[in-house]
Amino acid sequence: MVVTFRSLEAEDKTQWLTLWKGYNDFYASDLSEDVTEYTWARLIDPGSSMFCRVAVMDGAVVGFAHCVLHEGTWVTSPICYLEDLFVDPVWRGKGVARELIQFVLNEAKAQGWSRFYWHTRIHNPARKLYDEFVPADDFVRYCVSL
Repeated sequence: MVVTFRSLEAEDKTQWLTLWKGYNDFYASDLSEDVTEYTWARLIDPGSSMFCRVAVMDGAVVGFAHCVLHEGTWVTSPICYLEDLFVDPVWRGKGVARELIQFVLNEAKAQGWSRFYWHTRIHNPARKLYDEFVPADDFVRYCVSL
């Protein structure tokens, strides 16, 4: 099994949409088509602070990592937030997610970014994988929906 990793391309839209639907189903989220289209547009816009890296097997996009690059008050170089990570259920347990995270982490190191972080739900089974990279810290998230 050979997995390659690269930036999202415009030609990936149909495959990305299938994965995006799976991701939103996993989180029981019902996003409007407008939000999906806006997200897509930002992910493929080279001027956006959002970007996407994909895992590809035999020409098929089987996973994605959506990231947001932002500034911080305690550092002088960008911070990378991994907002969404998803691998097609057919390919789970084969190391694709691990390699996709490592691909973005390697990019972060090569670009000199100061931090690479993400958060997830407390009962997400993927936490076992995430703990291989770094233990969860003691921060608690507060989120006010507007």
